[in-house]
Amino acid sequence: MRDRGAKVVVLTHVNYLEEAIKQEGFQLIPWHISSGSLNPFREFVAFLHVLRVYRRERPDLVHHVAIKPVVYGGLAARVCGNIPSVNAIAGLGHVFISQRRAMRLLRRLLLVLLRWSLNGKDTMAIFQTSDNRDIFIEAGIVRRGQTTVIRGSGVDPKEFSPQPEPDSVPVVILATRMLWEKGVGDFVDAASKLRERGVSARFVLVGDPDPGNPACIPRTQLLSWAASGVVEWWEHRNDMPVVFAQSNVVCFPSYYGEGVPKVLIEAAACGRAIVTTDVPGCREVVRNGENGLLVPARDREALVNAIETLLKDPPLRARMGARGREIAVQEFSEDLVVRQTLAVYRELLGPRWPFVAAIVPF
Repeated sequence: MRDRGAKVVVLTHVNYLEEAIKQEGFQLIPWHISSGSLNPFREFVAFLHVLRVYRRERPDLVHHVAIKPVVYGGLAARVCGNIPSVNAIAGLGHVFISQRRAMRLLRRLLLVLLRWSLNGKDTMAIFQTSDNRDIFIEAGIVRRGQTTVIRGSGVDPKEFSPQPEPDSVPVVILATRMLWEKGVGDFVDAASKLRERGVSARFVLVGDPDPGNPACIPRTQLLSWAASGVVEWWEHRNDMPVVFAQSNVVCFPSYYGEGVPKVLIEAAACGRAIVTTDVPGCREVVRNGENGLLVPARDREALVNAIETLLKDPPLRARMGARGREIAVQEFSEDLVVRQTLAVYRELLGPRWPFVAAIVPF
């Protein structure tokens, strides 16, 4: 959009990417919002901030990314005269899968707000899987004609490229936020069981806890696992191509309610065989027997057996890795995702395309 002459404003919670955003030539507006906050006053203030920014900037198009920005930005867009809005819903997340009473009550409120946010004039909802889109349509949250599916946020095949497997003790990695629902506990249990079977391998967790999420694994638990020697914990890494190059197998036993997990796309682009769960999002990337193995969610025995199968069969890993690379390049490249997203903008803006001002709240 910038390269096509648009003024792009990014409204987001500012973190370590602040300078990177500014260096791209985008105007950055800090947004004080927490993904895990349930404080009504704090959330109302966050909504009012979006409303003030929209009234001041008067954007021609807004693109909301993730549930809270979709709700607050979608409502603000309607209040400000139905600003054309794109609403990207990557996955359903904790609030949609938790059965806790508080989460069920929050889910009911969220569904009402989403109906308001997604049904305005000139709105389009982007889902990463058909399964998630169907859930929203069947619940009456959005009309099918106002939806599209774009599978994931893409991968740069040049940055994430195949490298030879290390020839030392095999390494199995799980790279994700450290949440129970990402299957981290199942992974640690699998590592323990495989060690008991005499399988020689290193098992590595990559990623930090997410304190704002109710399913966050405490740092003390992660340190305890690492101290026991069952797994290693590499914490957060900014050099994921290097991490994948140090691995032999990538594991992702999530039952979180994913969109299309970026880690799976990146692992496939790096030519690594994958073990993941047979759930929406994960099975968008991994085709069982082609570029990895799918196991039932929360089935720890099946997870152990699948990891063991790949660890003991290097030629199988090589074939699956090569096929994964083909799938990533052909179906999940960044260029493809960008073209599909710009087509949505073009549909909403019509003759105003491409000379517009756009705001992207995260």
